Amino acid sequence: EVRLVESGGGLVQAGGSLRLSCVTSGITDDDYAIGWFREAPGKEEEGVACINSVDGTTYYADSVKGRFTIFGDAAKKTTDLQLDSLKPEDTAMYHCATDFDCRSSDDLLPNNLAYDFWGRGAQVTVSP
Repeated sequence: EVRLVESGGGLVQAGGSLRLSCVTSGITDDDYAIGWFREAPGKEEEGVACINSVDGTTYYADSVKGRFTIFGDAAKKTTDLQLDSLKPEDTAMYHCATDFDCRSSDDLLPNNLAYDFWGRGAQVTVSP
């Protein structure tokens, strides 16, 4: 059984930083991808970033490019998401997911977002 557990959310002022972590278990394949997506009330689900385990290639949504960085530990099968220069519009529940198509930034578009396993999420709240 594949499980993902997020941690590291919190409340921060605009311009601040947070780091989210995603710990996985049950992933048996060494060739996999992990992605982050977020959900906010009244907004469409949005893919944020993803990383491939084999070559470490990463992709980002345009809304977070240059502010968020995804890191992967292939041996531990964990992923971190560093959130810098946070804005109030970044407020959302952030989930990590696997069995995730991560071949281009198009895979993060709402209409293309697809995954089979995801965690319960970590809340990020950014105050003005």
